[in-house]
Amino acid sequence: MKGAASVSAVDSSDQPQEANFYIPATGPTRLRRNLKHDDTFAVIDSHGDIGASAGGSDGIFHADTRYLSYFEFLLNGVQLLLLGSSVRDDNSVFTVDLTNPDIYFENKLVLHKDVLHIVRTMFLWRGTSYQRIGIQNHGDRTVSLRLSFAFGSDFADIFEVRGIRRERRGVTTAHVSEEKNVVLSYEGLDGRIRTSTLKFEPPPNELTSSVASYAIDLEPGERRSLFGTIICDGLGKAPPVPFLKGLFSASRATKDVCANTATVETSNDLFNQILCRSMADLRMLITHTEQGPYPYAGIPWYSTTFGRDGIITAIQMLWCDPDIARGVMKRLAAYQAQNFDPISDAEPGKILHEMRLGEMAILHEVPFGLYYGSVDSTPLFVVLAGLYFERTGDSDTILELWPQIEAALAWMDGPGDADCDGFVEYHRQTDQGLANQGWKDSHDAVFHANGQLATGAIALAEVQGYVFMAKQLTARVARSLGKHAIADVLDKQAIELSVRFEEAFWCPEIGTYALALDGMKQQCKIRTSNAGQVLFTGIASRAHAVAVTESLMSPGLFSGWGIRTLSQEEQRYNPMSYHNGSVWPHDNAMIALGFARNGFPLPIERVFKGIFEAATYMDINRLPELFCGFQRRRGRGPTLYPVACAPQAWAAATPFALLQASLGLSFNPARNEIRLINPRLPPFLDEVILRQLRLGNASLDLAIGRHDGEVSLRVLRREGQLRVAAIHT
Repeated sequence: MKGAASVSAVDSSDQPQEANFYIPATGPTRLRRNLKHDDTFAVIDSHGDIGASAGGSDGIFHADTRYLSYFEFLLNGVQLLLLGSSVRDDNSVFTVDLTNPDIYFENKLVLHKDVLHIVRTMFLWRGTSYQRIGIQNHGDRTVSLRLSFAFGSDFADIFEVRGIRRERRGVTTAHVSEEKNVVLSYEGLDGRIRTSTLKFEPPPNELTSSVASYAIDLEPGERRSLFGTIICDGLGKAPPVPFLKGLFSASRATKDVCANTATVETSNDLFNQILCRSMADLRMLITHTEQGPYPYAGIPWYSTTFGRDGIITAIQMLWCDPDIARGVMKRLAAYQAQNFDPISDAEPGKILHEMRLGEMAILHEVPFGLYYGSVDSTPLFVVLAGLYFERTGDSDTILELWPQIEAALAWMDGPGDADCDGFVEYHRQTDQGLANQGWKDSHDAVFHANGQLATGAIALAEVQGYVFMAKQLTARVARSLGKHAIADVLDKQAIELSVRFEEAFWCPEIGTYALALDGMKQQCKIRTSNAGQVLFTGIASRAHAVAVTESLMSPGLFSGWGIRTLSQEEQRYNPMSYHNGSVWPHDNAMIALGFARNGFPLPIERVFKGIFEAATYMDINRLPELFCGFQRRRGRGPTLYPVACAPQAWAAATPFALLQASLGLSFNPARNEIRLINPRLPPFLDEVILRQLRLGNASLDLAIGRHDGEVSLRVLRREGQLRVAAIHT
């Protein structure tokens, strides 16, 4: 998906340059949890430590750099026993309950286990990590303790943490300042100095450049608190706020992120938990940028602006929160490519693939500073603009973005179709870039039926659908804005593209669309989930839409938990691969929206049920980026993918998109009308209540009930002139 994160097996004969961006899988010995606030995130183990156990990508990260790689809390020099740990439901605070092990001195037991209760409370706020250690003596005698924090930082670039080795690095130093703070510094090869400033309250009895120690006598029943803060690039910044004030601010900010979002409540408690987890993950991943809210793609590897991910997340959430779409469009418009730059795969009008702020990006050791190697971000940007207008009727925002929309359309007809055959293709301009530039961007994701990798300028099936959809939607927008000549041209181009597409991509021998055309215009005749996203775009003919749906729901592609990226029947199928046999929740959501567009309710129901039941097996009911594509077996849950991002924005948005597909939700701003087209509820939902469903200045609460396969609608609250209509086709 991003930066060739595949873990599928490859051999040297077909392993290209971007294998450098491979993410190695190691076995962590402690469960990891995540916190995030804007451009800062933390990966912490179950004990609240960083780097204290093998595996994982532990650290406090800020702007694509690890500012703290080691932070361990010890009692008398030993690790504590874990009682339990959890992230608060809104993802704002991580709490760990610990106790002491048996403590010996000179072979004598001097402190029985379970006498001390230690609570670690952690959160992030404005580039600073806050931590409180609360300790209470539950024994009947005074205990003398030596508490210590051991710490350090490698200031590794995020790509180093992912596994890339650098020949040269900058210089790391550490010293205790006059204010009794510890300052860890790194002077990078880019000339920038990055600092982590550690503050402890009350002041430690001993403080060195790597350890802070306390000697404490704790009376029976006595409680004591210690506080620590880690400030990323803190030199010259305002001092951190007090712990409780920061805790309140972080919690309040989390609630404010999606304050205008419609909420969902259902008759199924498990599904409610999944929805709450998904919304909490989205709130955490949404970052305040200069242009507005933007959902960063995922933690740990993709906590930054990704074009494709942001757009698809915005599409999935458009029905319940159009503000996300507006923020995504404005940010991507601000970074739209203006010139040709082969190093970053940039061309005028092209929409960003990825943005990185770390040292390696600044030095061009990786090409991802501002990188445009994505063939679908540009048409998807235009699709989002059209869908946003249909959802909101917000002509002011569309007019503001109209120059960028026109530039994106020009790219599709110009540099995006370099050989002028009427299809948008990709071919990287630098060996440092991604060889495959669709959403399946692993090096081995595009191939022929015999397993041979496709070469040359590649035209993906779903990308042609996105171009078709972009032109159709923009034609409607243009007509609404009085730009009739432009609308006529775009409509004509869309019709012509649909005819060319059917002729070039349909494969009767496999009953679905080819994955792609290679550089010689030869079809990649393999069964993939890409054909399902073709259905979402509306470019497929009715007869072929039926055949594609049958293919997608066949045992080769449908695992029982969801639709696989690649059929079991294909040469490179591997249920443990990144893109060649795994199940991606967001992919299934897009396909379900395609089923809804074509009026296929039963496949929606099966996909919805599979993804829902998979989520019930996931840790804290969190849908990950992907999971393995093994066939479902009775009494067993889905098999996890070892280095999947969790949380992941478009995975978190998946339950909301599946609900939209099931209900057939659409909006007509001109008529102040909310429509449910062929609405159904899956068997695990008897009732769904949508609250604060907004259109313009009006809103309503709507209850949808299931009765013998049919649904009933009931308006619970209405504010303003807003109608609801159920339409059956």
